[in-house]
Amino acid sequence: MKTDFPFGERSYAFQEYVDCKNWIDGSWVDAASGQTIPVQNPRHERTMGEVSWSDAPDVAAAVASAKAALPGWRATPLKERVQVLFRVKQIMEANLDELSWLLSHENGKTIAQARGSVLKGIECVEYGTSISNLAQGEQLDVSRGINCEVTHEPVGVCAGIVPFNFPTMVPLWMLPQALAAGNTFILKPSEQVPYGSMRLAEIFKEAGLPDGVLNIVNGGRETVEALCDHPGIGAIGFVGSTKVAQIVYERGSKTGKKMLCLGGAKNHLVVVPDADQDLTASTMVASAYGCSGQRCMAASVMIAVGDVQSIIDKMVAQTRSMTLGEDMGSIINPDSRDRILKYINDAESRGAKVLVDGREHTVDGQPGNWIGPTIIDNVTPDMPCAFEEIFGPVLSVIHVDTLDEAIALENQNPYGNAAAIFTTNGGVARYAIERFSAGMCGVNIGVPVPREPFAFGGWNDSKFGHGDITGQDGFRFWTRPRKVTARWEMASDATWMS
Repeated sequence: MKTDFPFGERSYAFQEYVDCKNWIDGSWVDAASGQTIPVQNPRHERTMGEVSWSDAPDVAAAVASAKAALPGWRATPLKERVQVLFRVKQIMEANLDELSWLLSHENGKTIAQARGSVLKGIECVEYGTSISNLAQGEQLDVSRGINCEVTHEPVGVCAGIVPFNFPTMVPLWMLPQALAAGNTFILKPSEQVPYGSMRLAEIFKEAGLPDGVLNIVNGGRETVEALCDHPGIGAIGFVGSTKVAQIVYERGSKTGKKMLCLGGAKNHLVVVPDADQDLTASTMVASAYGCSGQRCMAASVMIAVGDVQSIIDKMVAQTRSMTLGEDMGSIINPDSRDRILKYINDAESRGAKVLVDGREHTVDGQPGNWIGPTIIDNVTPDMPCAFEEIFGPVLSVIHVDTLDEAIALENQNPYGNAAAIFTTNGGVARYAIERFSAGMCGVNIGVPVPREPFAFGGWNDSKFGHGDITGQDGFRFWTRPRKVTARWEMASDATWMS
């Protein structure tokens, strides 16, 4: 990769890195205020570098750059626009190892999980390369001498606000479709993990993306508010917590923007007695503790229907065999670690039983934001760990007698991101899936993320806006339909309809 900022570390050993600036019109620039904040490596609780702290003037500069680049990019044929994505895919594949280790250092993931998320990002780019085969409009002779046609036109200057947990993948939920559609784009990464987006900017430039088509503005709340308020931005995609998603959705919508904001989750995985024991136990553990539970698709609550104790026992054994730091990474920051610990302590104080205790864990006795995988049994629905999003490596087990009770528990929570049923009976699976109030459902799947070209998005308080963020729904979000009705001659047998 042609870059001024190679990341050379290929282990978990701490590595200082460069400062991360804003990317405006194809160049790295400081925030107008000159302010920065530290970027911490969560595994070591040490500062990797500094990141610019931006506000409204920086957003205005990014919008001006994107607006200036828009006519030329929009006029570029779609077939040519997607050639950039082909090259992005090739560059990312050639530098998979470097991108994965950088992600691991800024986010705290294990290298295996980091590599997996980069590969998923590459898959999103690969889908973007197919847009030219899917984006054709529709046309029909609707009457004598009258033709109606629909084309999908770019919105204009668009923006994306993305979270800390997938620094490379989530931006690539948005960029391929938005750019292929002919928009220019402003990306606001999480200030906790700015380096993944920094590397994407370099990759897109090397792939031939014209300056100004992609801009990056780093910062926090002030930056997000400026993006929502700026009249020059036509559409915003957001991924984060439900509380912030709703605020961003309402603020952006007031200015007339297209808004699609994905929020939090409280995913329920229902286990019935006929479930395959080994498959269920291993899948449940992988779902709950992959990415340290810091993903909106993580298993948060296991609803045990009837006697499934043997499955719980297998889960406990597998969880206890995990090596922290190798099988599971760190928590993103100390505040998140402390918040997660409070949920465990609270559940225990209310009478729940901690079967596997991740508190007081370290790796090699060194500083770091560590919590080990945790299983809490005998949780009741009124405990906060049962209905609030923890976003950490904590699995709560609730016992019920019937499948209908389990479905009712899933449906009474305000989120609707994901739900799954574990069974070897097809009728039981269909009965549950048809009744879950969730946008993404699984059968014997712990992380029911739809693979491309299917779209990602939940229901209820897990999403504000219409449509989904990936797949063809994503392309539709970043475009607006133009309807053209044309007549070129008066037909000799014209009727009142023509």
